[in-house]
Parts: sequence; C-alpha cells; structure tokens
Amino acid sequence: MTTKGMENKKIGFIGTGKMGEALIRGILQARLVPSGNIYAGDMDLSKLKALEKELKINTCKENHGVVVNSDIIIIAVKPQIVPEVLNEIKSSIKNQLIISIAAGVTIDTYENNLPPGTKVVRVMPNIAATVKEASSAISPGSAVSKEDMAIAGSILNAIGRTVTVQENLMDAVTGLSGSGPAYIFMIIEAMADGGVHEGLGRDTAKLLAAQTVLGAAKMVLETGSHTGELKDMVTSPGGTTIRGLRVMEEHGVRIAMMNAVIAACERSKELGKKS
Repeated sequence: MTTKGMENKKIGFIGTGKMGEALIRGILQARLVPSGNIYAGDMDLSKLKALEKELKINTCKENHGVVVNSDIIIIAVKPQIVPEVLNEIKSSIKNQLIISIAAGVTIDTYENNLPPGTKVVRVMPNIAATVKEASSAISPGSAVSKEDMAIAGSILNAIGRTVTVQENLMDAVTGLSGSGPAYIFMIIEAMADGGVHEGLGRDTAKLLAAQTVLGAAKMVLETGSHTGELKDMVTSPGGTTIRGLRVMEEHGVRIAMMNAVIAACERSKELGKKS
C-alpha cells in the first residue's frame, strides 16, 4: 500500500509513552494521515491533553473510544498491562488491524484473547524511534494479509527502517537492534573518552565520536558494500587505523559485541517464558 492509500485510514493508539508518541509524530510528519484521523488513549490524562493541544489529534478517556473510531489500533502499553487492555477492548474489535509494539507479548496472546480472525502484527522497534531512525522488525499473525503488512510497514517506516521476520526470530531482533542502541552509546562514550584523554574537549570529542558512528552506519546502508570492504577503505598499510584495530582485536571487542547480542537474545527468551 502506498502512502496515498493510507490517507483515509484512522489510526488509534492505546498508550502514548515514548514509542507511542514517536509513532504519532512520525506518522504526522510523513503525512500518512491527517491529525484528525488519529485517536489516542492513555492513563496519563495530562499527557493526552498536551498531545491533543500540540498535535491536534483526538484523545479518548477510555480505550473503547480509541477502538470504535479506528481502522488500525496500535497497542503501545507496557507488556504486563496487555492482558487487561485486551480484556477491555475485545468486545469492540470489528475487523481492525492490531499492531503490537509491546515487547515480548506473542501473537498468540492477542489471537487467543481477541475475536477469531483478528488481524495482528507484532512489531519490535527500538528507542531510535524518538529521532525517526528506528530499526523495526514486523511479524504477521495468522489472519494478516499482504495489504495489512504493507500498512504496518508504511507506519513503521515513518520512524525509520523496517524488516519482516518470522516471529520466532523476535528474540534475536531484541538482542541485536532492540538492545543495540545501548551498546553503541557505550562505544561512543568510550571513543569520546579516548579523545578527551588526548586533549579534546568533552563536547567536541562526543560530537566527533557520534558523527563518526552516524557516518559509518550511513555508508553501510547506502553503499551496500561489505563491512570488511569499507573497513579496508580506511585502513592503510602501517597507518593509524590498523594500529587501533589491532588493539581492538587484542582486547576482544569483536567477540564481546557478538556475545552481547547473544546474551541479550537469551535473556529475551527467558523473559518470554515468564510472560
């Protein structure tokens, strides 16, 4: 579905925390739908009022109001609240598309607690949604069509880039891109510390480190080149870069990053069994 095909859709949000708000702002900035086509509900009424005033969206004191006014419903609450929300809205579901960004909540949880045939798409975005650079993965439920997936993709692409994966890979997504920003924040902080050690001011060092990471990531995404090939472009014989890379290899930076992703993935699996 193109952006044009979205303009008449009404999108409801149950939960307007960081991710919910980031999606609302992304949708409006991408002009997927006009502000009057967005309905939002949240326990924090002051937050709702602020969003209503700033973004000119519709707000509802009860989730029922969000559901009955929407073609697409985005569940953006904390995972432990999802069962309560589903119990509240199940009688109001009439063929709407449900998009869940509640971490760790399976598609089965939705399909088993909502009317038969309910269309559910599970999404794992990350915190970079707040700056419209999210890495999001989406998985379709049993009743979801290609058109439904295109709709979900259009919405998530408004805050970054989106891939489609099987649901059993969502733990791997969580370990890589869900937790990944924290790994990169640590890398940026460490690089900046090195710059400070060598005499750069803190603000200058942080800017250089962050922009370096941003630029390197953009090269990977836009050139399509293998990361090893890009690395070799910077690494001249006997130069400064190969000296730094040798130290990184000596200290196991590569395996540490791999193990961080694997450990976070395993923890995601553990938490999923408890939910």
